[in-house]
Amino acid sequence: MALFGLFSKKKKEDLDKGLEKTKQSVFSKLSRAIVGKSKVDDEVLDNLEEVLVTSDVGVTTTLKIIERIEARVSKDKYVDTKELNSILKDEIAQLLKESNNQDGSDFSIPASNEPYVIMVVGVNGVGKTTTIGKLAHQFKQVGKKVVLGAADTFRAAAVDQIQIWGDRVGVPVISQGMGADPASVAFDTLQSAKSSNADVVIIDTAGRLHNKVNLMNELSKIKNVMDKIIPGAPHEILLVLDGSMGQNAIEQAKQFTKATEVNALALTKLDGTAKGGVAIGISDQFQIPVKYIGIGEKMDDLQVFNRTAYVDSLFGSDLG
Repeated sequence: MALFGLFSKKKKEDLDKGLEKTKQSVFSKLSRAIVGKSKVDDEVLDNLEEVLVTSDVGVTTTLKIIERIEARVSKDKYVDTKELNSILKDEIAQLLKESNNQDGSDFSIPASNEPYVIMVVGVNGVGKTTTIGKLAHQFKQVGKKVVLGAADTFRAAAVDQIQIWGDRVGVPVISQGMGADPASVAFDTLQSAKSSNADVVIIDTAGRLHNKVNLMNELSKIKNVMDKIIPGAPHEILLVLDGSMGQNAIEQAKQFTKATEVNALALTKLDGTAKGGVAIGISDQFQIPVKYIGIGEKMDDLQVFNRTAYVDSLFGSDLG
């Protein structure tokens, strides 16, 4: 398992299991794409294009991958179809690297005297609060002191949900209840985090997209308030997307990247879908790295994204 650096055998097994549906789907399509062929030719590449598009990689990203494979094929003249899998893995891993995706393994933050602030954005129903709870749990597991801020004051349930997660994980939640000013909640949260020497602050925000101007104004206000207390905060603006939504997730990413400076992605619910290829397309299209992926319901089923392990889990076995 040295291939995946510090990424443990257990994590890799969990990832394989979480991406099983996508892998089965991709693998069966790939096998059909090369049936009766020994050499990668134009027909195989056309079939491969269809495989990637129907696996939710996205048209633009698929064309990039096909162009790269075409270049390799024309250079090497003869490429055996059995090699197609490993070539695909190489090219996709390289593409993910270009959009800043890391071979991560552990939940870590940059060394600093100030708390590391993560502002979490995303529409309701994508697993935003659950992701916040699991993130808090994972950071606590590695010895970090975490504070949560309930700045999604638009929905009553949101404040309650984050409080439930705080109690479950054993971390404090700063809240002013439903209808409070989100920027005021963020202010209190950062003040509290500073005075208690917290390492990580995770702020929930309202996930309403139907009124983009309001959303942009609200997120800007929250950011400005946080920056006054901890210069440079928020350090991470994490967009949570439901991986099972495939191309619809790309549409949401478009809206949120227009509304605020998203610099990290979390993809949830990848275990229940065959649309795991969406991570490749979203990251490439927006040039934003995937930082975390949700591959199950357990507390530990939120993983730091490891591009090499992810690609291996998607295109594991050799063809032929």
